[in-house]
Amino acid sequence: MDDNAPPLLIVDAANVVGSVPDGWWRDRRGAAERLRDRLVRYAEEGLPGHPGPLELVLVVEGAARGVDSVPGVRVDAAPGSGDDRIVELVAQAGERPALVVTADRELRRRVTELGAEVTGPRTVRDREPPTDRA
Repeated sequence: MDDNAPPLLIVDAANVVGSVPDGWWRDRRGAAERLRDRLVRYAEEGLPGHPGPLELVLVVEGAARGVDSVPGVRVDAAPGSGDDRIVELVAQAGERPALVVTADRELRRRVTELGAEVTGPRTVRDREPPTDRA
């Protein structure tokens, strides 16, 4: 393990996008792209209890495949099940700290058995950007 590697933040795109009924089903790829763009700031800022910088991986599947990575967010297109890919990424992390964003109970169980922490979609959906106030 690289002791200098930042903690790993893995986001279950389908679960986070699907947590709000905002019409995402009409354009799954577009919804995943909008999520990806909102996540960029967390790579540097981190999340409560998980200060940045973080290595941020957005796992997409199905109709959301084809979403490109951007600086700060690596998009990983699962060849099959997004949940299985997330479990693989956590397993590959070894002793490196990993945080998975999902509300999927079975996925939460699988990744915590491998030593990852979990948090729900609200962690990345409901936070307001910081404001610059003098």
